Amino acid sequence: MQHGFDPSTVQAILFDMDGTLIDTDDAIIEAWAARLRWLPGDPHRLLRRLIMASETPTNAFITLLDALHVDDDLFSLNDRLRQLRGLRTPANFLAVDGVVDMIRALVERYPLAVVTTRSRRDALAFLNQYHIGDCFRAVIAHEDTTRLKPHPEPIRRAARALGVPVERCLMVGDTTVDVRAAKRAGATSVGVLCGFGERAELERAGADMILETTAELGRLL
Repeated sequence: MQHGFDPSTVQAILFDMDGTLIDTDDAIIEAWAARLRWLPGDPHRLLRRLIMASETPTNAFITLLDALHVDDDLFSLNDRLRQLRGLRTPANFLAVDGVVDMIRALVERYPLAVVTTRSRRDALAFLNQYHIGDCFRAVIAHEDTTRLKPHPEPIRRAARALGVPVERCLMVGDTTVDVRAAKRAGATSVGVLCGFGERAELERAGADMILETTAELGRLL
């Protein structure tokens, strides 16, 4: 699916992490689905929708804690929320298939940045684990902005760090939060289906293109 996506306009690429660069862990969803098997329909779909629905208010709450300067509580709460959502911790990161090679190819032609609601510690741990830290000129983590996605501030901050106009940046992410942040900032957005997002909701959010997996981006640029 494409809404006039023009690769020639892209001068920099920004990546979300969970579900985009980092493979999500379905173990917790599977455990909860087993408990909810008495419900009509597919409990996996319900649980994923609940997780998606919680992302924006969760980010807003974390933003509020940050504004109140309760950093220790912020880090512990953020880690706990990620565990409840089934997202991998720094001890067991797993990269989405093909993204490491894709990053190493793209960095030859584009400046790259990470834009994540994870902590800088987590972001750097993942990048260093796969020896791609040097590929990224900027890492915008939750400590680096006063507002989190879907607010456009993290996208705009990444563009400034790269020295590229935000309208020339491509934001790649797996959720509507990523797409909405990109659109509000004026960036192009690519949604990927290897995380929590579903095609229909990414389309409704206004993604300029939707890919089955992040690694496909390397063939388009």
